Amino acid sequence: MSQSSSTLKTADGSLQMADGSSLKANLERSLRRRKRNALLLVAPLFLFILITFLVPIFDMLIRSVDNKITAEILPTTIPLLANWDAKSGKLPDESVFKAFINDAQIANKAKIINRLGKRLNYEKSGTSSLFRKTGRKLKKLDPEKLTSTYKDALIKIDKKWANIAIWQLIQRESGRYTNSHFLSAVDTENSPDGIKWKDEDSQIYLNLFKRTLWLSFLITFLTVLLGYPIAYLLASLKTKTSNLLMILVLLPFWTSLLVRTSAWIALLQKEGVINDVLVTIGLISEDGRLAMIHNQTGTIIAMTHILLPFMILPLFSVMKTINPSYVRAARSMGATSFTAFRRVYFPNTVAGIGAGGILVFILSIGYYITPALVGGTQGTLISNFIAYHISESLNWGLAAALGTLLLLLVLALYILYDKVVGIDNMKLG
Repeated sequence: MSQSSSTLKTADGSLQMADGSSLKANLERSLRRRKRNALLLVAPLFLFILITFLVPIFDMLIRSVDNKITAEILPTTIPLLANWDAKSGKLPDESVFKAFINDAQIANKAKIINRLGKRLNYEKSGTSSLFRKTGRKLKKLDPEKLTSTYKDALIKIDKKWANIAIWQLIQRESGRYTNSHFLSAVDTENSPDGIKWKDEDSQIYLNLFKRTLWLSFLITFLTVLLGYPIAYLLASLKTKTSNLLMILVLLPFWTSLLVRTSAWIALLQKEGVINDVLVTIGLISEDGRLAMIHNQTGTIIAMTHILLPFMILPLFSVMKTINPSYVRAARSMGATSFTAFRRVYFPNTVAGIGAGGILVFILSIGYYITPALVGGTQGTLISNFIAYHISESLNWGLAAALGTLLLLLVLALYILYDKVVGIDNMKLG
C-alpha cells in the first residue's frame, strides 16, 4: 500500500523507496556519509593536536626515562661490568678495564665520549671533567705497548678511576631506561644502599612544587575575589555600557605579555611609581621603600593582573544567563539582599567560578615568563626550572621528568575537582 509519493510499504512491513531500494539501507548509507564528512572536518584539528600536543608529551615521557647513551658508548664494557659485585668493596677485574679503554678510545675518535661524561655528571659532579681528561690522555695510549695492566694505566691517567663509586655509577646507569631523572625531580638519588634523600642543600624541587601549588591556588583565589564583582557589574549593566567596559577587560589581550610584565617591573621596583607615590603621600619613608619586585609579591601581583581576564570572562558569560527574576522573586518572598544573593544568585554562578578557577589554575601552574622576570629567587615556579634545564643546563631528562610530574599533578587535581565538584557542573555560559 502506498505510504507517500516516495516510499512504499511491502508485504513484510518494510519500507522501500519509489525506485525499489530499501529505505533502511538508504538511511544507513546517508548516516555513514554524514559521519565520514564529520570525520573529514575534524581530521585537521585532530592532526594538529596530535602533532603539537600528544607527540611532544609522548616524547617528554620517553626522554624522562631514556638512558641508552651509556650502553651505546660502552658496548663491550657494560656486559662485563654487569657481572661485577658493586658491594664487594673491590674494583672491577682487568677485563672490565681493558674493555673500557677500548670502548673509550673508539668513542674518543668519534668525539662522543664527552656526551657520556656529561650524562653521568648529572648524577655525580666531576664526572664530566674526568671523561674529558681521560679522552685526551687515551689519544696517546697504545694498548699494544703497555708495560703495566690496563687497570694501572687507567688509574695513572686519573686516580678517580680507583674510586669504586665511579664504577658503581657506570654500572647503575648502564640500563636502557633509568629512574634517576624522576628521583632527582623529588630530591632523592640512587646509592649503593638504595634510594636516599639528597643533602639538605641540594633539595630544591619538592619546595618548588609546593611553592608552585601555593602560588597557583593563591592567584586563583585572588582572581575570583577581584573578578567576581567586575563580572557581576558587567552582567548587571545595560548591554551598551557592558560592551564598552568589556573592552577594558579585553584590552590586556591586545598588549604583549612582555610589555605588561615590564610595566609591572617599572611600577613595583623600589624606585618605581608605586613606591614614589607612597613616599610622596607620607605612608612610607624614603628608607622604608617596599620590596615588591624579584620576590613572591611581584609574582602574585603581576600574574593576578595578567590572568584576571581568564576569570572574568567565564563568570560574565554564566552571569548573563541568570534570569534577574530569580533574585526579585526571592526578595518578594521576604529575603534580604544578602540572603537572596547567597541563596539564589551565588549558587548559579558556581559553575562559572569552577570554569574560571580551572582555567586560571592550570595557566598559573605552568607560567614561566612572568615569574622569571619579576619573581627573583623567591618567586620562580617549577616551570622556570624546566625551562632552565631545557635551554641552559641541557639536562633534558630531568626537565622531562619535572614536566611529567607537573602534568600528573595537574591531572590528579583535575580528577579531585571532578570527584568533589563535578566537571559536569563547570560551564562557560
